[in-house]
Amino acid sequence: MKPFRERNPAVLGTVALAGITAGIVLALNLDSLPVIGAGTTYHAHFAEAAGLKEGEEVRIAGVKVGKVTGLDLDAGKVRVDFKIDEGVHVGEASVVHIKIKTLLGAHYLALDPIGKRAQKPGQVIPVTRTHTPYEVVPALSDLTENVEAIDTDQLAKSFDTLSETFENSPEEIKASLRGLRRISETISSRDDDLALLIDRARDVTEALDQRKGDLVSIVREGDRVLQAVKARRQTIHDLLVNTYALAQQLNAVIDENEDEIKPLLANLQKVTDILLDNRKNLDRMVQLMSVYSKQFADATGTGRWFDSYIQNLLPVPVSIGEPSTDRPTKKKGSGGEKNNKPADGPLPLLP
Repeated sequence: MKPFRERNPAVLGTVALAGITAGIVLALNLDSLPVIGAGTTYHAHFAEAAGLKEGEEVRIAGVKVGKVTGLDLDAGKVRVDFKIDEGVHVGEASVVHIKIKTLLGAHYLALDPIGKRAQKPGQVIPVTRTHTPYEVVPALSDLTENVEAIDTDQLAKSFDTLSETFENSPEEIKASLRGLRRISETISSRDDDLALLIDRARDVTEALDQRKGDLVSIVREGDRVLQAVKARRQTIHDLLVNTYALAQQLNAVIDENEDEIKPLLANLQKVTDILLDNRKNLDRMVQLMSVYSKQFADATGTGRWFDSYIQNLLPVPVSIGEPSTDRPTKKKGSGGEKNNKPADGPLPLLP
């Protein structure tokens, strides 16, 4: 078998590129794999999509058990495809609701798995067993249009006519009608304010609708932060428990050694007072120590040897003195001859 360096680089590059491409394709389609993406796909018809999007959750009793995999039109209805995890029972009489997850437009499928026998995956759940939510933004828009269409003056006149018609009625009915008249008068007098309020409500709903994506992103980021805190909850709990246990142990140690700790603290206070009293001396010592440290560094900074000079370590040797200036004395011997014997003293230096 040839080593890699002797093989054709073009062939090796092609094989490597094909392997990378296959890995990317598998990573993007993990949910479709038979083992990793295990689950059963069901279908349901809805009268309208109600803002539901692909990828949103499917829940049973508030627990996530799957997700929406697709939305499509089917004979004038909306067909929603959703995948349920393995082992989750979906009954033949199951009811599916599209519910609002947040007021900013997020939804989820709420599945009520009714029925002992299992729902056939290929059989579509009919519209009679599906429900859609009431959208808040369209509701406010409809309210604005409907209120604007009301003739407040005519409404006030109708209430007045109704009150006059029931004028001879019992006192209880008269009181109710008087209340209705006051309501009509209030509505009529506040017509401009109500119109302005409705216009402002419309502006708010339009602004929320335009910024829906940004608000959803903010909520999702906040959800991620909360998930991270939740994931670290056990760690934070353990830290607090261990901190409390440490505090308990320290308190016990202090209680048991109180007689020894009190003198120790008293002595420590005395030492601190002495140091404060001698602060100037300590400062002076540090200043002098700096000079010594500098000289010590100079003496030991040349390698393995100390660069120093010690005076009078050995006695000074005796130096050789100068020749004596005394001359030998002349003495007469018995025979009258000269005595050439030198006098006592150091020998003269040789030239």
